[in-house]
Amino acid sequence: MSTLVLYLLCACTSFVITFAALPVLRKTAANAFLDVPAGLKKHTGNVPVLGGSGILLGITGSLILIRLTTAFPSGTLHTLRGVIIGSGLIFLMGLWDDFKKPKGVSIPVKLLIQAAATAALIYYGVAIHAFTSPWVSYPLTFLWVVGLTNAFNLLDIMDGLCISQAVVCTLGLAIITLPSEYVYVNFAALALLGACLAFWPYNHAKKHKIFLGDSGSNLLGFLIAALSIGTGYCEKSDWGFLAPLFILAVPFFDTAFVTLARLLKGKNPMKGSNDHAALRLKKLGWNTSRILLTFSLAGVTANAFAFALTHCCVQIALALFLTAGAFGALITRWLLHVKTDL
Repeated sequence: MSTLVLYLLCACTSFVITFAALPVLRKTAANAFLDVPAGLKKHTGNVPVLGGSGILLGITGSLILIRLTTAFPSGTLHTLRGVIIGSGLIFLMGLWDDFKKPKGVSIPVKLLIQAAATAALIYYGVAIHAFTSPWVSYPLTFLWVVGLTNAFNLLDIMDGLCISQAVVCTLGLAIITLPSEYVYVNFAALALLGACLAFWPYNHAKKHKIFLGDSGSNLLGFLIAALSIGTGYCEKSDWGFLAPLFILAVPFFDTAFVTLARLLKGKNPMKGSNDHAALRLKKLGWNTSRILLTFSLAGVTANAFAFALTHCCVQIALALFLTAGAFGALITRWLLHVKTDL
C-alpha cells in the first residue's frame, strides 16, 4: 500500500470515528459536561462540551489502525509517545476544567500541567532544535507549546473559529511537511485534520450543537504546537525553521492582540473579556460567516508565506516578515479603536 493511500486512510478513518462518536457522546455523557450561558457566554441553552473527546477518539483510533497496517520506523514511534503522553495530560486537564465549570481549574494548576505535558515532549525528543544549547532550546519549547495551547483556548469564543483555525493550521502543516521523513508528524497531522473536519459541522449545528470545551481547544493547541516543532523545514532554505511562526500566525496574533488590549485597559491579561479581535469585528456589524472567512483567509495567506519561507533566500525571508509585521500592526491599530463593552 502506497504512502499516499495510507495518509488518505489515516485522515478518513479519523473523520469517520469522530463523526460517529460525537452523537454517542452527546447522548451518554452530555449532562455531566455542559456549557451554561452566563457572563461573556451568549449562546442559547446549555450546550455539551464533548468535542475534544470525539476528536481524541478519532485521532487515537486512526493512528492505531495505521500502526497495525504499516511499519513505523522505531525512532518515530519513540517520539510519538511523547506526543501521546502530553496530549493525554492536556486532554484530562481540559476535561477536568469542563467538569468543574463555571469555576474551572485555577490558572497555576493549568500552567503546571501544561509544563508537565511539554516536559514529556522534550523527554521524547520533541523540541525546538534550531539552537544547540538545551538552555535555549528547552525554555523556548516551553514557551512555544504552553503559549499555543492557551492561544487556541482563547480562540474558542465563537462557533467555528477555533476549529477552522485548527483546520487551516493543520492543513498547512501537512502540506509543508508531507515531503519530509518525519512520518509520525505526517500521520498525526492528517489524523488531526480528519477529526477537526468531522467535528466542524457539529459546532455550527442548531439541534445537535457541540462545543470543543477546554478539553478540545487545549488539545488542538497542544497537538499543533507539538507537531509544528516535530518536523524539519530547512531542506531547501536556511530560514525554513521559522515557518511555524507563519503557520500559526493567526492564533499568535489573536493572543498578542487580546493581551495588548487588556494591558492598555489596565486589566489582567489572564482574565476573560470581550477584547478579542473577532468580537470587535462582530461589534462592527460583521456576521459570523464573514468573520470566519476573514480569519481563514488570513490563515491561508500566512501558510503561503510559510511555504515560501521554506524555499527562499534571506532577502525574500526578510520581505515576508516585514510585510506580515506591517500588516499586523495596521490591523492592531484599527481594531484597538473599536469600542468594547468592558
